[in-house]
Amino acid sequence: MQVFAAILWKLMTRSHQIRFEGSRFWVVHRRREYGPFDYEWSSDLYGVELTYRGCKFGEFCSEAEIFADLSEFKLPMRVVQVASLVCGCQLYGMLNGLSDVQRERMLSERLHEHGCSRFASE
Repeated sequence: MQVFAAILWKLMTRSHQIRFEGSRFWVVHRRREYGPFDYEWSSDLYGVELTYRGCKFGEFCSEAEIFADLSEFKLPMRVVQVASLVCGCQLYGMLNGLSDVQRERMLSERLHEHGCSRFASE
């Protein structure tokens, strides 16, 4: 029975995960990969632009001024939720000087809090 549970866990892990490569990331949901999601500093260096497949979908100007809209891409809501959590944690960690370990821990906590624990790396 433990062998079956281990195999099932591996299948679940592959079917729901977040894959990172530098600042870019992909959300794997039900074995389908969505991305890359990324960010880049705006030309005036006062804000951060959020992109999906190279197309701008949002912008962070300050804590009081955040815009994001992924509706044009017709993504599953769970992908939108996970991508939003990742983007938020990336921005918060970057702007507050958190280490990679601290950012990873924060993302894992947020994913668990919002019912997305199967996407968290353990």
